[in-house]
Amino acid sequence: MSQLIARADPGEFPNVTTERGERAVFCGLTSIIWLHRRIQDAFFLVVGSRTCAHLLQSAAGVMIFAEPRFATAILGERDLAGMADCHEELDRVVSELLERRPDIRRLFLVGSCPSEVIKLDLANAATRLQREHENRLRISAFSGSGIETTFTQGEDQCLTSMVPDLPEGSETGQRLMVVGTLADIVEEQFRRHFSQLGITEVDFFPAARADDLPPVGPGTRILLAQPYLSDTVSALIKRGAKLITAPFPLGVDGTLAWFQAAAGEWGVTPAQVEEALAIPIARAQKSLAKVKESLQGRSIHFLPDSQLELPLARFLRDECDMTLLEVATPYLDQTLMAPELAKLGAGVSLVEGSDLDSALSRVRAHRPDLTVCGMGIANPLEAEGLRTKWSIELIFTPVQGFDQAADLAGLFARPLMRERRLEVGSWS
Repeated sequence: MSQLIARADPGEFPNVTTERGERAVFCGLTSIIWLHRRIQDAFFLVVGSRTCAHLLQSAAGVMIFAEPRFATAILGERDLAGMADCHEELDRVVSELLERRPDIRRLFLVGSCPSEVIKLDLANAATRLQREHENRLRISAFSGSGIETTFTQGEDQCLTSMVPDLPEGSETGQRLMVVGTLADIVEEQFRRHFSQLGITEVDFFPAARADDLPPVGPGTRILLAQPYLSDTVSALIKRGAKLITAPFPLGVDGTLAWFQAAAGEWGVTPAQVEEALAIPIARAQKSLAKVKESLQGRSIHFLPDSQLELPLARFLRDECDMTLLEVATPYLDQTLMAPELAKLGAGVSLVEGSDLDSALSRVRAHRPDLTVCGMGIANPLEAEGLRTKWSIELIFTPVQGFDQAADLAGLFARPLMRERRLEVGSWS
C-alpha cells in the first residue's frame, strides 16, 4: 500500500509529495557500464548470480571476442546454502584475474542482491586482498544491490569507496574538484571553459586513470556534475572539502549558472563569466533554437528513475517551453537540489519516491505527449499509445555543457518527431 506525505517547502520551492510503495528501476550494477568506460584501467568484479552476469552483458552489449573490464564471480547453490567458503573462492578468483590482467590498477569488488542476502562481507575481503596484493593495485568494495538503491546510486557507492584513498590536500589555496562521471569530450570542454575564467587548478573525479587521484582537504571546492552523489559529497566534506551548491550543467542556462557558481569562489562575477563564455553560449543557443521547435507546447511527465529528473524538468520547461505535468524522482536531496528547486518554483507537481500503480494511473490520466521512465515501463506505455523516453539513455549519452544542450533536447524531440512521421505515414 502506498503512503503519501505532503510536505510544504518554504519560499518559492515546490510542494513535495513523498510516496512509498512498489517501484521499477534497474539495480546499481548498471552503473558499472559507464564507470568502466570512464576509469580505463579499473576492473569491476561483481559477486552475484547468473542473472547479474546476464544483466551486465546485455546492458553493455559487449561482443564475445572483446575483453571487457568487468566480470561476475557467480555464487552457486553451495555458496548460497553456506556449504562453501565464499571468501576462499573469492581469493582464488581474484588471484587468477590479476595474473591474467596485469594491467589492472584498481579492482572493485561489487556487491549484489545475492551477496548481501548471504551477508558476504566484501569490505573486509577487499581489505584482506589489499594486504595480499599490496603495492600491486588498489582494491575496494561497494554495493550495487538493487534491494535499496536505484541504478545511478551505484556510481555514488563506487566513488564513496574511493574517497579514503584520495591524498591529503593543501590547507592553503583553493582547488576545484568536479565530481561525477563525465565523457572525455565534456571534460575537455569544461577544462577549457574553466581556464577562460582563470580557474586552472581543476580535478575531475573520477579521472580516466585509477592512479590519478585528486587531493582533498580544506582548500577543496566540490562542484557536482551529477545530482545523485549524496554519499560521495558527505565523505568529501568529512575530509574538509566545501560544497558549491549550483544548478546542474544541463542546458544553456543551467551550464552558465554552474560556471557562475564555481567562478564566484574565485572572485569572478556572473557578468564576467557571461562575457568570457559568450561564444559557446551563443553557439549553444543557436543550436538549441533549431531543436526546441519540436518540443514547444508539448507536455511531459517524469516517472522516478535516475535522480536527473529535476534539472531535466527545469531545462525542458525554461529552455524548451514544455509543460511539466508531474516531476517524480526516486530520492530528493534537498541540499544538493536547492538551486534546482528554487528554479522550478511553486506550482510544480513534485513527487519523491514511487508507488508504481499510483504513478502509472496518473500517467494514464494525464496522457502526456512524452513520459520519461525506465525501460521496463516504456514498452507497456508505448502499447497504450503513449510516447516514452528511456531515462537510462540520458546517463549513457554526453548531455552536460553548452555544446551538448541541443543534443540533450534532441533526445526528447526524437520520440515526438517519430510519432509525427508515423502519423503522416498512416495517411499516405
